[in-house]
Amino acid sequence: MLVIGRKPGEYVVIGENIKVKVVKSNDGDLRLAIDAPKDIKIVRGEIYEQEHLQEAK
Repeated sequence: MLVIGRKPGEYVVIGENIKVKVVKSNDGDLRLAIDAPKDIKIVRGEIYEQEHLQEAK
């Protein structure tokens, strides 16, 4: 796992076509803006874990 620090407005690029940008909300929380092709499935971590727990049963 790569751990990298990014400030609001900065981003990382994964492969040739996925861009993950750090944005700051009005509350001061950090959010991620993900720009990826429509055929790439993106899910939140808690949903991913729920799906995989159900598969293990």
